[in-house]
Formats: sequence, C-alpha cells, structure tokens
Amino acid sequence: MSLEVPRPIDPSLHPLVTGNYRLATPAIEALYELVTRCLRYRIPGALIYGPPRIGKTRAIEYVRLLLARQHPRMSSYHAQCEHKPRHAEGPFFANLLEAVGDHAPHAGTSAAKRSRLLLRIREAAARSGSGTVLLFCDESQRYNENEYEWLRDVHDALDRQQIKLFTFLVGQQELLAQKTALQVAGKTQIVARLMVEELAFYGIRNAEDVATCLNGYDQTAYPEGSHWSFTRFYIPQAFDAGYRLVADSGTLWQAFEAAHHKASLPGSLEIPMIRIVKDVSDKSPF
Repeated sequence: MSLEVPRPIDPSLHPLVTGNYRLATPAIEALYELVTRCLRYRIPGALIYGPPRIGKTRAIEYVRLLLARQHPRMSSYHAQCEHKPRHAEGPFFANLLEAVGDHAPHAGTSAAKRSRLLLRIREAAARSGSGTVLLFCDESQRYNENEYEWLRDVHDALDRQQIKLFTFLVGQQELLAQKTALQVAGKTQIVARLMVEELAFYGIRNAEDVATCLNGYDQTAYPEGSHWSFTRFYIPQAFDAGYRLVADSGTLWQAFEAAHHKASLPGSLEIPMIRIVKDVSDKSPF
C-alpha cells in the first residue's frame, strides 16, 4: 500500500504501531456490565475467572479507561497480585500501596502500611469528590484466606469513613474453587464482601465475536475526534469506497478454525484478544 493519500499523523505514531490501544470484546463488554451492575446495586465484590493468557489484564485496563470517561469522579486502582512464598501482612499492604501510588510502599511496619493505604484512598476520594473507589486485584488466585481477611478489613475500615470500596478479584479458575472452599469453611463474611457476583471470562469464540472486535477497528478514530478510523488510516481508498474490516469476520474466523484443526489442538477454539490484535497489526502496510 502506498502513502499517496496523506495521513493526519506520522504512521510510526499510530496506536496500531505503538500497541497503545484497547478494543472491546464481548467478554470485556460483559465485564464492564458486571462492574456497572455492582455499582448500581451496591454489590461490594465480584470475582472474574478464566484461563491464563485470555486477555483479563487487558480487560481491566479497558474497563478502567472507560470508567474514567463515564464516571470521572470515581477512583479506580489496578493491583497486580504477586506470588509470595510467605503470605505476610507487610508485603500484602505494600502491594496495595504501590497500586494506589504511594511514594514509599515498602516503608514502615504492617500497621503503618495499613493506615497509609486507608489514608491514600481517603485522599483520592476527597480529591475526586466521590465516596466510591474501585479496586481490581489481578491474579488474585494468589491470595490466601488471611489476605482475603485483610482486604475485608480494608473494606470495613473505609465503610466506617463513608467510603464505598468495590473489589473485583480477577484471576484463573482456581478463584471459583477458593470461593467454594471459603463457603464450606463458613467464611461467609469474606464471600459476602468480596465474592458476591461471578463472571467467567472468555476469549473470541465465534465469528460474531470476531465481528465485534473488527468493528472496533472500523469505528475507533485516531487522532480522536477525527474521521480517521483505524481501518481508514491503513486502507483509505478501500474504506472510502465502502469496505469495512467487519465484512471479513467470517473469513478470519474460518482461517483460525482451519489452523486449529490442522494443529490437532484439543478442545473448542477460543482465541485470546491479543491474537486478534497481532494478526491485524501484522498486516500493517507500514
């Protein structure tokens, strides 16, 4: 493809080249609907589970960006739960302090870290003028019962200060087993705070899901507010003539199905979002 049609920006700066963009999948849309439902009905916690490398972390990033647009007065944080040989209180609160932007998350005793975490969240709520805070805990199947109890304590402490914390535990399928084990053990206070709702996260499972993603390339504009959709930026003449990527969703899905069968892979076909992004980006003419 030639560069005869002038573009509004240098092609090397386009989000498809830099990788700095997010597009919705049906599963991401379901996650956003879950979050908004929890906010609407004051449900304090939910768990979102799915296989590894399916796009859960990207989904958190997308939902937080959308929340910042739709609910600018709400604060949201993304904590990346770490694997720890010892489940100690200090590292747990240091991890959350890092997520909320504390300048020295590892400083102080466990009690000092806990107090500072509550202070940072209160400060963020005061700055935004809202008493609502969202916390996404990524890879939270790494938590044990004590860490869930500490997180519940944070909920209770903030609640006493008129701040509503909504927690979304995102991780692998073990999360569901952890919820069941807590229920069997009678730890209903943890489940009632952190694990009320459930959502099974998934990848691209059919041509309709592919169409949802490709429609994002056809509709998303960059620079924002311009008429230069991602598709038009790369194939402007075809786009102006009426072509849209979404028209090829069935063809793309059939190609993935053929590759899946040729490789004799077990189970039904399910594609992580990153794979769709890579396949489209690899066809870039720049």
